[in-house]
Amino acid sequence: MTDFNDRKRGEEAKFAMDEETAFKVAARRNRLLGEWAAGLMDLTPEETAAYKKAVVQADFEEAGDEDVVRKLLGDLTQAGCDVSESDVRARLLECGIEAKRQYMSES
Repeated sequence: MTDFNDRKRGEEAKFAMDEETAFKVAARRNRLLGEWAAGLMDLTPEETAAYKKAVVQADFEEAGDEDVVRKLLGDLTQAGCDVSESDVRARLLECGIEAKRQYMSES
């Protein structure tokens, strides 16, 4: 029975670690995405730092990426940037790949 309990604890620890990794990669992705959008909007370095944090916080509104896409698209449109939803989604995927690469290289 001890082997089963050990295995169960190991699986629970792995699940928790996988969830933590996914959270950190998503937060990094959102920061990269915020930095990209801030560049398009010509924000100052201080405004860029605040905007990256705002994009990370926007991801807590609902499950999935729709809240982040909606925020970026709204902000970019309001700033007069000619960016489509497909552009934002494509950049989201690119930033996700880059965030995972960065995270894995640090580990």
